Amino acid sequence: MKQFLKPATRKSFITYLLVIAAFIAVEIMVSTGNASNMFKGLLVPFCVYSVAAASLNLTVGILGELSLGQAGFMCIGAYSSAIFSIVTKDTITSAWVRFPVAMLIGGISAAIFGVLIGIPVLRLRGDYLAIVTLAFGEIIKNVFAALYIGYDSSGLHVSLTSQGDLGLAPDGKMLINGALGISGTPKDSTFEIGFAVLLITLIIIYNFVNSRTGRAVMSIRDNRIAAESIGLNITKFKLITFGLTAFLAGIAGALFSHNLSTLQASKFDYNLSILVLVFVVLGGIGNIRGSVIAAVVLTYLPEVLRSINNYRMLIYSIVLIVMMIFTSNAKIRGFFTASFMKLKGLIIKNKSAKEGE
Repeated sequence: MKQFLKPATRKSFITYLLVIAAFIAVEIMVSTGNASNMFKGLLVPFCVYSVAAASLNLTVGILGELSLGQAGFMCIGAYSSAIFSIVTKDTITSAWVRFPVAMLIGGISAAIFGVLIGIPVLRLRGDYLAIVTLAFGEIIKNVFAALYIGYDSSGLHVSLTSQGDLGLAPDGKMLINGALGISGTPKDSTFEIGFAVLLITLIIIYNFVNSRTGRAVMSIRDNRIAAESIGLNITKFKLITFGLTAFLAGIAGALFSHNLSTLQASKFDYNLSILVLVFVVLGGIGNIRGSVIAAVVLTYLPEVLRSINNYRMLIYSIVLIVMMIFTSNAKIRGFFTASFMKLKGLIIKNKSAKEGE
């Protein structure tokens, strides 16, 4: 395989194989009854956070800009897709048709906001960009928490004060009930759909990174002045990357919303943005595969440690510190890589000696 595939293609191909192997292993565990209820309940969140972390790595790792607005884009995708599913669940009865359309609507809605926000925001850099995107996420959360939307035979009714100001007819239905959020969203999210979404997300990201546009984005990250001097449109490529990040975050939000019976805006606070950023940093900035692994491990670890509640966060913090040291220290990574290669060489040598005998 090494002789026929380029290094970048080989890296993405290995990631696809690892994700498919993990999916098959989980399906075997579930079908044979070896998976606990807690583990089965985390399967969809694994996919949600993996998609969110991989997409954020486009902005943080590939573009080189710090964004803390991931929760805001997920919130937009979650709410827009949930509204579509609730309105159309009586007319589009097949979840296999309704849910993909809902995810696309969630992704496109988030991407539109991503481009609109990105036009003024991406002129900022560093801490200023992080602060503005964090503020955007908080604004989006608070707007949805204060929003009341219902519909009846006369159309949509919107209010920012209370449900009583909507003026709904007796046959009217609520879509968004302020801080109480949205209830009655079809639970269309499954692990199989989540796996398919994650795999498609990885294909999109790796193809983007290895494309001409991706190489231009990485050149802007490495040396903005040099990239601008050869005629690259900095704003254009930043908007493309930021919009793609928002689109994939919106799809992650749609997957998240269709796994809950009640969706509330409070779930998309700044802690969620920080959590997704932690996945990216600990998995390795610019390392898409590492983001997925970190998202799964750090989502599962707190639940595993829940039985030792008094020491749960202490152990979790120690694991975070160890992972941070390992991923950021080239000498430690080199030591483990060299040890692995020596072990591999010994195994091959012993195998050859046995065959010679």
